[in-house]
Amino acid sequence: LRPKPDKQATCFHKYNPSLKQSFPQSKMGDNFGIHRGPAKKTADMVEDRTQGQILSDFMMQLEDYTPTIPDAVTSYYLNSAGFEGADPRIVRLISIAAQKFVSDVANDALQHCKTRTNSAPSSGHGSSKNQNQKSSKDRKYTLTMEDLQPALNDYGITVRKAHYFV
Repeated sequence: LRPKPDKQATCFHKYNPSLKQSFPQSKMGDNFGIHRGPAKKTADMVEDRTQGQILSDFMMQLEDYTPTIPDAVTSYYLNSAGFEGADPRIVRLISIAAQKFVSDVANDALQHCKTRTNSAPSSGHGSSKNQNQKSSKDRKYTLTMEDLQPALNDYGITVRKAHYFV
């Protein structure tokens, strides 16, 4: 069903005659006039090798790292969700991902808390800007549902208070 190579070349070259010089007839029949060049350049091979080395180094560091969420806790929740993994590096990688997620949510909740407290009206005691700046650095924040709810909502998690708290 495939046309002969010289018919392809004639048909292909009538639309773009400059390609007739670039691609000889022998190459036209095998790959439909598409010149792909060399399979891989040496720079790409070096880059692949360095990426492989980076991944290998990361996996070695992963074995020595102790995440905040213990491996036993992560394994328990993975097993309860139906995941059966024998490789402890995978469990540790998931622990690190969960730690990063919790850290990002807590940081977003802190930012919501800071913007909420800064936009709130002052107490009206006539405090100066220097005292206000000093107190904002020394201030301790409390994680509340009021701040956590919009932070989790940014990640697509909807949190509602129980009906008996409303």
